[in-house]
Amino acid sequence: MDYLWSPWRYRYVSQAAPGNGCIFCEKPQQADHDALIVCRSAHCYVILNRFPYTSGHVMVVPYVHIATLEEASSDVLRELMELTALTTRHLRSVYQPKGINLGMNLGECAGAGVAGHLHMHVVPRWPGDVNFMTVVGETRVLPEDLSTTYDRLRKAFSSDA
Repeated sequence: MDYLWSPWRYRYVSQAAPGNGCIFCEKPQQADHDALIVCRSAHCYVILNRFPYTSGHVMVVPYVHIATLEEASSDVLRELMELTALTTRHLRSVYQPKGINLGMNLGECAGAGVAGHLHMHVVPRWPGDVNFMTVVGETRVLPEDLSTTYDRLRKAFSSDA
């Protein structure tokens, strides 16, 4: 096994295991900077993924604890998509990606890490960002730490206020 030294990730892997609560219900109770929430709206918020696929990987999350789209009110669904569109606009402005992946994993067998709380992944992509490290080395190489990503995206979302 080869190792890629990335000391900035130590604080994430060394944190205590989460409690029995829902991480997406708990995060809005914290300060935005601590929770990595870059934007709050009436029904949903945008939060950085602590274990991103690429720099700028965020999630749009409803405040209400629901697991499926059909459980969501029309207001939540509308804002989920409006905030996803706004997020893609800011990601394009800040990172200039050549593409963006949007995705939901609904249910544990569909790959949801947090199956009980609906959320939309928004992942900026560039040519060549899927490289041999992920495929054969089971390692992701990120050019930016989360605090820098937070500052950049928080500034972009703040311009909407």
